[in-house]
Formats: sequence, structure tokens, C-alpha cells
Amino acid sequence: MISINQLKNGMAIKLDGELYTVLEFHPIKPGKGAAFVRTRLKNMRMKTVIDRTFKSSDKLEDVFIETKKIRYLYRSGEMYYFMDQETYEEMPFSKEDIVEAIDFLKDDMEITVSLCEGKVVDVAPPIFVELKVEYTEPGLKGDTARSGTKQARLETGMTIQVPLFVETGDIVKMDTRIRGYVSRGHS
Repeated sequence: MISINQLKNGMAIKLDGELYTVLEFHPIKPGKGAAFVRTRLKNMRMKTVIDRTFKSSDKLEDVFIETKKIRYLYRSGEMYYFMDQETYEEMPFSKEDIVEAIDFLKDDMEITVSLCEGKVVDVAPPIFVELKVEYTEPGLKGDTARSGTKQARLETGMTIQVPLFVETGDIVKMDTRIRGYVSRGHS
């Protein structure tokens, strides 16, 4: 257990049985009455943000979050297998565990996973990923100068909007934070 005065940005805590990350905390010392702390917390499972005020005498349960770099190996049925970069141990995860990264997974890709008590609480694929366009409608002659987009299905099965000049077989650079096209990649 930790006191409210020990909170720091980025710290993981357990509140009402749920795991939260501290996004912000503001100690308030009014002229009258007891001091308190206003916090903004992000639920690690549901990805929702809440505001919560604590008295300075409150205690919270802090939790240890382990962050690992893991490398994608293969998929078997509904399970995705990764290798721990430090121990070379194989780690299986379900689709629900890594849902944030599934649309970007390529063989041998490195992602960052955060674990608490052996359970996945956060998954972070690389910020930029290059993926091959598996299929898109051909662009019409003269469409390359005009702005506009069309749908493209990528090698991972994800469908995104791309500029009209992108063709089947092209490599596109994706920003995983916005889940969208950034530029044409390198072939």
C-alpha cells in the first residue's frame, strides 16, 4: 500500500479491483480543511479515463508492471506466439490479449507488452509499420494529381484508405497510433 502523497505520473495502481495508470495528479492544500489530491486515471483494461479525488489520508495498492520486448513468431488457431527477447522463452497470447496490435503483426515483428501478475495490460506495436498492399482498385489515368482516397486491403487483412496513386503490391507506411496511411514505403 502507498499513501496518496507517493503518487507519480505513469504509476500503476489497483482501485476497486481494476488496474489504472496515473495520467495526472494535483495535490490541493486549501486554506481550510484537509489536503486532498485530484487525479486523472486510465483504466488499463477498458482504456477509459476517470477523474478521482482522494483525501491525503487514503491509501492505494500499487502494482508492479513488467514491460518486455517480444518478437512475433507465428499464429496457431486463435493463439499468437511470441518470443521473449531476453529469455528466448515462447509466450502464447490470445487475440483479446493483443487486440491493439493484431492488424499490424508481421512475422518477426517486435512489439512491447506490459504485464501485471502475468496478464497483458497493454500492447504497443512499433509507431510506424510498413505493410504490403494485397489488393486495391486500380487508379484511373489522371487520378494521381487529384486528391482522393480508395480502400486497400493490406497483407495483415486490415483495410485502410490510401491515396489514388497507391497500387496493388505497393508497400505503404502506416502510423499505428492513428491506424492510417502516412506515405508510400520502400519496396
